[in-house]
Amino acid sequence: MKIVKIDLDNREWVRRFIAFPFRLYRSCPYWVPPLWEEMEKNLDPHRHPFYEHSQAEYFLALDGNEVVGRVGVQENRRHNHFRRTKDAIFCFFDSVEDESVSQALFEAVFDWSRRRGLERVIGPKGLLGSQAGGVLVEGFDHLPALSIPYNYSYYHRLITAAGFEKETDHLSGYLHVNHQLPERILRLAERVRQKRRFWVKNFTSKREMRRWIPTVARVYAEAFARNYSFVPPTEKELAMIAHSILSIVDPPLVKVVMKGENLIGFLIAYRDISRGLQRARGKIFPLGWFWLLLEKRRTKWLNVNGAGLLPEYWGSGANVLLYTELEKTVRQYPFEHVEVVQVDERNLASKSDMEAIGVTWYKRHRNYQRAL
Repeated sequence: MKIVKIDLDNREWVRRFIAFPFRLYRSCPYWVPPLWEEMEKNLDPHRHPFYEHSQAEYFLALDGNEVVGRVGVQENRRHNHFRRTKDAIFCFFDSVEDESVSQALFEAVFDWSRRRGLERVIGPKGLLGSQAGGVLVEGFDHLPALSIPYNYSYYHRLITAAGFEKETDHLSGYLHVNHQLPERILRLAERVRQKRRFWVKNFTSKREMRRWIPTVARVYAEAFARNYSFVPPTEKELAMIAHSILSIVDPPLVKVVMKGENLIGFLIAYRDISRGLQRARGKIFPLGWFWLLLEKRRTKWLNVNGAGLLPEYWGSGANVLLYTELEKTVRQYPFEHVEVVQVDERNLASKSDMEAIGVTWYKRHRNYQRAL
């Protein structure tokens, strides 16, 4: 077995890096492939804005000529400047169930990081702070929410064998769409609406949403500044994030809460089209688009991923108003199931809010750390 650093200008090596999990998970009914085009962009320094400020390398583990593992490692300078750390971040880790393979991959990560004077390795995380990360450690018999990682149960053992330990967990929870919000939640929503003069703005088109993106981005930056994965995005990164959100959302399922004419919070929900991605096998063309559109029409699952308030309005009840307004809208759709996606277990306020409205936690993703 040998470890090879891939040349990002070599299309064949890039193809092999992207293709490995498609083969590793080919018999797994729960794994959802990423879009091949998006992965190509992640590995293209000429197209992804991450590489304008930071560096990354990618490694393959080969047994003869067969790929048996892969990993990426980043020096995200914006992360380190914002967090005042010297972190390397590992990403895109996949491996067969063999500790010698994973250990060799992580040794390549550690060597690369030490040579740059970095002091800790954390992850897994994507190139953008807004991308979901972590390794699934509970909930293996469920399909992942849209764009949320899925992996085999042995990943945790491989990662901890390389010296990593838990940094934090993110929880995902389930709620049946027919669940009635507790009466006290409804009363609280009405009270804050009248007393604090909060109101919820609804969108009717993506064109209208696009005009609000800079305002939502400002609130997002303030609301999530203390969160584990947050790094202030550049303008190009923000444009990429906005494009990704606009490509999947229905405008009525996005809510923003206002105080007078000022936006103070938001909530983003969207249709889960994971089964469509499975049928498309990661490719939009020639027929992948058909499966994605079909699944968008027939899915019974709604994902709630992204709710934030300006810090000065934490505890004001504005978040409750968002939940009740979303409930009213959801009942106009044929959804049967709701998944609340990746709440940091250390965010006790959000965790408590979700439990108060009836969410049951059923998946857990773990982020790791290891000193060098």
